[in-house]
Amino acid sequence: MSQETVYAIASGKGGVGKTTTTVNLGTALAQAGKRVAIVDADLGMANLAGFVSLSPGATTLHDVLAGDASIDDATYRLAENIVAVPSGTDLDDYAETSPEGLRDVVSELRSSFDYVFLDVGAGVSHETVLPLGLADAVLLVSTPEPAAVHDSKKTLELTDRSGGEIAGLVITRTRPDSDVSYEEIAARLDVPLLGTIPDDPSARESVYAGTPLVVYEPDGPAAVAYRRLAADLSGIDVPDRPPSGRDTTGDGGSRAADGSSGGADASVIDRTPDEGSEGREAAQDDVSSAITEAETDP
Repeated sequence: MSQETVYAIASGKGGVGKTTTTVNLGTALAQAGKRVAIVDADLGMANLAGFVSLSPGATTLHDVLAGDASIDDATYRLAENIVAVPSGTDLDDYAETSPEGLRDVVSELRSSFDYVFLDVGAGVSHETVLPLGLADAVLLVSTPEPAAVHDSKKTLELTDRSGGEIAGLVITRTRPDSDVSYEEIAARLDVPLLGTIPDDPSARESVYAGTPLVVYEPDGPAAVAYRRLAADLSGIDVPDRPPSGRDTTGDGGSRAADGSSGGADASVIDRTPDEGSEGREAAQDDVSSAITEAETDP
């Protein structure tokens, strides 16, 4: 699968770890020296903003899809080699977007980055289906719970209807003492099992810390599994831990030390925050909490 560079991370059910998977796969590949962009393609229920500490008036993918900004304007540096394109959380802005514009966004990012990960919304809507057909391949994410597996079948059908290709299944929150056969779940869905991500309390802690799990607890079972998955997808060696002396903290600080934010080429483009945004930056704990709730089953 090394020739595939744009992946849609999708699920039929919310709260299965889709955003966590997106962020950690991207970070692991960035640590390996690849240039990575992660995109919040969940236009209606965005939750990636917490990883970049957006100020209320910051430019997002909503502005790009409304024709009011360029993709560079909505691109924020997370750490070395990795940027994020978050969607907004304002429903009025969402109403102004044209999801079809995502096609041009993906095309532009594909030409600028080694890997692009699209964090796709759950459910059935036009903006959910569109990324499935734009990506080179779709990573289906599910927990072992029957409801999540059942809803995964809907995503498989949507991917087929959109002309997309399924790369395989990633099962999160697995337990070594479980009597569930994860291979059997994949066989039931008729897709390859790409990997399993063990249930790990550090995953929730890492979200509250605003730090990707592969950086926050690099030797933990889930972090090890995410690095293995990244290596299998890309066909490259992924380091066991963050390279020392590099900016791989992923601390949610989309702002550089001088208060600027990185664009598509973070080593070259620095942008000054919008006038009047100083002091209005989103509280990281509040947004990270919202992400945690979104990524946790009721």
